[in-house]
Amino acid sequence: MKKPTFYIVDVFAEEKFAGNQLAVFRSGAKLTSEQMQSIAREMHFSETTFIMSEEKYNGGYEVRIFTPVAEVPFAGHPTLGTAHIIRTEIATDAPGEVLINLKVGQIPVIFEEEISWMKQVPPEFGKKIDAASVAEVLGLRRSEIDERFPVEEVSTGLPHIIVPLKKIDSLKRVRVSLDKYYGLIKNTWAKPILIFCPESHEGLNNISVRMFADCYGVPEDPATGSGNGCLAAYLVKNRYWGKNKINVRSEQGYEINRPSLLYLKAEEMGGQINVFVGGKSITIARGEMFI
Repeated sequence: MKKPTFYIVDVFAEEKFAGNQLAVFRSGAKLTSEQMQSIAREMHFSETTFIMSEEKYNGGYEVRIFTPVAEVPFAGHPTLGTAHIIRTEIATDAPGEVLINLKVGQIPVIFEEEISWMKQVPPEFGKKIDAASVAEVLGLRRSEIDERFPVEEVSTGLPHIIVPLKKIDSLKRVRVSLDKYYGLIKNTWAKPILIFCPESHEGLNNISVRMFADCYGVPEDPATGSGNGCLAAYLVKNRYWGKNKINVRSEQGYEINRPSLLYLKAEEMGGQINVFVGGKSITIARGEMFI
């Protein structure tokens, strides 16, 4: 068997060695699901993707996404990073859009100068969760969660629990209690927890984010496209800034030395919220996997 070629990409990165790391493998169809999971565990990034075929199916490219412990139907930075590799290494004559076929459905990725944008699937909203219980999981006081807005389950392809905090000091101090975390998610649709606040480390940015997903083998994610898509939908639905649309810069990863920047756009029209998440992707390395 020919050694599979892979690339390492920094996604949602404004410069090299920032953002969220991603491994993208070509020739995925030659690998079993078990091999893909083993490779993802070996790479040990938040996610590893496999391009199943370099021929289009239904206009798009078939892709599978794995965390170190499980396959997932959708994730944001793997979608953008894989589209970047397809456009720069496989379909170099592609126009300004690449379609990615995932288990959650077909996701269009649109390229505009340095930033690529993915349109996420229409949001679904789950139940509201007791803020005091979530505060215990995060090691915070109940009063540090903004009582004006709910702790709520949201999905734009991968469900997240969205938690609004008041201050960046609280966001920086969060330490997840794993026992309490697993106790909480036994009874929830969404498993990862995304916290945010309306203060930032960098002056140009609008919000700060952290995301925790021990359930997927990711204690903390440097940049979460799926979770920020859920957040964008949440901000619009709950009229966080009093409007039916947003266009914001979301920073993440500062607490783990992987500063990341995500661009969020969302608008509610005719009862439907349309969500776009964008960012930059930088190819860092190319190699071969010995299997």
